[in-house]
Amino acid sequence: MGDRKAARDSEFQSFVIGRWPRLLRTAFLLTGEQHAAEDLVQSTLEQVYVAWRRVGSADDPEAYVRRVMINAHARKHRRRLREFLAPKDDSGLTREVADTGDRIAQAEDRDALLTALAQLPPRQREAVVLRYWEDLTETQTAEAMGCSVGAVKSNAAKGIAKLRAIPGLAETVTQGGRSR
Repeated sequence: MGDRKAARDSEFQSFVIGRWPRLLRTAFLLTGEQHAAEDLVQSTLEQVYVAWRRVGSADDPEAYVRRVMINAHARKHRRRLREFLAPKDDSGLTREVADTGDRIAQAEDRDALLTALAQLPPRQREAVVLRYWEDLTETQTAEAMGCSVGAVKSNAAKGIAKLRAIPGLAETVTQGGRSR
């Protein structure tokens, strides 16, 4: 019994070490605040650890964990807690470091994009973040959000349209907002 638990713990630890940066980035884009993102990832991983036997044997454990994180974020939103994607005083915040292959990192004004993203309704923000930042397919995004592919298409299209309407962001959104 102890060997199985140790093996499971080791597998979970390897998963967390390998996926932490991506999970944190997704959480940051959903919550808009470094500390809130860290809290969201931590609480997600607490839930996942308890069920790791089931999660670890899933076809795609990362998708499972992402779904748990989206659900946790949605529950928080239903309680109507305010989120700030672009705090007024961000001098003490550590900036997100983009992956080298991150197309969004090529945007001239990342802060303006994050501020615009904060103005989207939660479901549109989730769809845009998962489709274009995380580069998930429509099907994967629908699974993560717990909705239909049509709802993903609708929310992503509405979100991208709102971002395109913001002066100066139209070119950035057009480059990142391709369809599959």
